[in-house]
Amino acid sequence: MNNAQAILKNPFINKGTAFSLAERQQLNLIGALPTAVQTIEEQAKQAYGQFQSKEQPLEKRIFLMNLFNTNRTLFYYLMGQHIVEFMPIVYDPVVAESIEQYNELFMQSQEAAFISIDDPDNVEASLKNAASGRDIRLVVVTDAEGILGMGDWGVNGVDIAIGKLMVYTAAAGVDPAQVLPVSIDAGTNNQKLLDDPLYLGNRHQRIYGKRYYELIDKFVAAVEKLFPESLLHFEDFGRSNAANILEKYQDKILTFNDDIQGTGIVVLAGVLGALNISHEKITDQKFLTFGAGTAGVGIAQQLMDELMRQGLSAAEARQHFYLVDKQGLLFEDTPDLTPGQKLFARSRSEFAASETLTDLAAAVKAVQPTVMIGTSTQPGAFTEAIIKEMAAHAKRPVIFPLSNPTRLAEAKAEDLIKWTAGRALVATGIPAADVEYNGVVYQIGQANNALMYPGVGFGAIAAAGKVINGETLSAASHALGGIVDATLPGAAVLPPVAKIQEFSQTIAEVVAQSIIEQGLSKEHLTDAKAAVAKAKWVPKY
Repeated sequence: MNNAQAILKNPFINKGTAFSLAERQQLNLIGALPTAVQTIEEQAKQAYGQFQSKEQPLEKRIFLMNLFNTNRTLFYYLMGQHIVEFMPIVYDPVVAESIEQYNELFMQSQEAAFISIDDPDNVEASLKNAASGRDIRLVVVTDAEGILGMGDWGVNGVDIAIGKLMVYTAAAGVDPAQVLPVSIDAGTNNQKLLDDPLYLGNRHQRIYGKRYYELIDKFVAAVEKLFPESLLHFEDFGRSNAANILEKYQDKILTFNDDIQGTGIVVLAGVLGALNISHEKITDQKFLTFGAGTAGVGIAQQLMDELMRQGLSAAEARQHFYLVDKQGLLFEDTPDLTPGQKLFARSRSEFAASETLTDLAAAVKAVQPTVMIGTSTQPGAFTEAIIKEMAAHAKRPVIFPLSNPTRLAEAKAEDLIKWTAGRALVATGIPAADVEYNGVVYQIGQANNALMYPGVGFGAIAAAGKVINGETLSAASHALGGIVDATLPGAAVLPPVAKIQEFSQTIAEVVAQSIIEQGLSKEHLTDAKAAVAKAKWVPKY
């Protein structure tokens, strides 16, 4: 490949028709492009017109991915102009379609690293080859066993890591040349994939146990060696592995698990926002989580940590939480509890012997929660009867049906407002339209992890953090939860995605400040705002 073609095929340096005449002369691009020299604004207008001409969401995504593969700067300039419109296309929910059709749609790897459990000796080489000499500061890794609402999608799940990194850059300003998506291919238990002749991953059942953890250890060691200044973000690992990995590394390296911590802190921010509206104390709430997987337990842990920061002991804080899963309310003698579930399991002696509590309706009636969070992927689980039972015992019930995509949501925001006569304080896992009820327009917050992780991760990178601890995560939640004007009628409990760039900056500065104040910066920085401003990448030629 000659030099001109190499430049035009490198998305990190390619400007396409925006190369000036002088640059074309210097880089031997004369004749390799049409004569006209365009501005990035002209290119963006042209590209957006092409985007709008695509009718189906997946077609729109394929167009954007082609632009991403060709010219990163133009892609992020365009996404910055249309972030609300593009977020669901490049990430959730349309990413689900691209994962399901990954084998059929595959054109190129988007600079991802693919690590195979069947080839552990090449972990370091795989990372090195994919990075191709770039100064990597952010790694998003998935083994795609627990993609929320989808389950196990093997190597196809790499699109989750790629989409996550897009949001990091578009929302917070992480340099796209300094990021690396990684797929850990440990096999898959998805028989549909194993039977698919086009499947691109390892064709065997998922590997667990010693061999799996040895691969993770080798991977983490390689990341630390090759990219010592990077944040390692774990995404969509299965419930049997996610917490174990986080617990092993969270006090040793700069790492973050979005399903456990990210979901937890954005829900905490939503709860804090709701309580700003209701003027109630978090220590007076009773929390019921329906769906006790990685996300549900992570949410409970984050909320419990906050209660302890408010002065409760661990034992006192734990008494505020009730976890309900497919077996019903989780008790100490419930079989096969995970370590995280055991922390919140209740004693049967707390309830009458006649109360079996094997379903959500019975649990709500017995517990009388003031905050109910859904991470169950059970569509319609928050029925009118259940919501009215909850609302009978809570002045301003806080109800967050978070499962996504839309078809898996526990309830619709419109129904929750109607069933509680406008008293419910609602956040959903997917975008929801405003709800008009009795003359009031209720804005519905989206408890989307994207509200939180870009600012958290970018702030930690900018501050050269050694670790991300509970104090820093709490500071981020308070920053996000305090953004909305709680005095407005029908106010949302969380700020809108439309302002994600603005508040990601705020969160990044708060996170950087927390790391600096705790003495956790590798560089002994003193000015958080200056550190964030210095690290921020802006899409311009």
